[in-house]
Amino acid sequence: MNPDDHRTLREMLGAFALGHLSAAEETAIRAHVDGCPNCRRDLTEIAPLAHELARVDLDRVFAAPTPSPDLGHRIQVAVARERHHRDRLARRRHVLMAAAAVLAVLFVGGVGLKIGQAVSDTPVATVRIEPVEVRSKLEGAQASAGVVAHTWGVEIKLEATGLRSGSPYAVVVTTRDGRTRSAGAFVGTGENVMHCNLNTDVLRPDAAGFRVLDEDGQAVLTAEL
Repeated sequence: MNPDDHRTLREMLGAFALGHLSAAEETAIRAHVDGCPNCRRDLTEIAPLAHELARVDLDRVFAAPTPSPDLGHRIQVAVARERHHRDRLARRRHVLMAAAAVLAVLFVGGVGLKIGQAVSDTPVATVRIEPVEVRSKLEGAQASAGVVAHTWGVEIKLEATGLRSGSPYAVVVTTRDGRTRSAGAFVGTGENVMHCNLNTDVLRPDAAGFRVLDEDGQAVLTAEL
């Protein structure tokens, strides 16, 4: 057989297995497979796939992919979890570095430190924290919060217990005209007290409240400002 004819028949094996050939073409393929062990072996491997391929929805194959509605929230949650882990490692490094620096001063410089001694006479500016009542919708969870109005937006100082340990939570601020803006995210600490500072560019006069959302986007803590 001419090599080109053999290649043509071999390329038709898939269509033959799916039943997409004419009667004359099927006859030619059967005759060729009877005398060609290589093509017969290929057809044996292709045939079991024919049933599964016939079930493929071509409309879905060629349809443009669309992201799931909660993709943005899941990305934000993943970023919050990674940021929490990174910040925890960074704090640990800073504590070790600070401890090493103190020991160097004590043992190398021979400097004694007196606890409670003032290091500066410069007065520290006081920060006005507006207390906020936080309502819990999650059994066993309790929280309190304070709001600090800045020139760039609002800072939320949140303390909570009873939020599932290791579970990510997102925080959104609602505005008086009905919009929502992200204020960051955090990871729950279970029965341990969670301290979290959250920031948003919504100015205090425009902020109407905030919500803490779980992984499913359900509000577990709410507050009005």
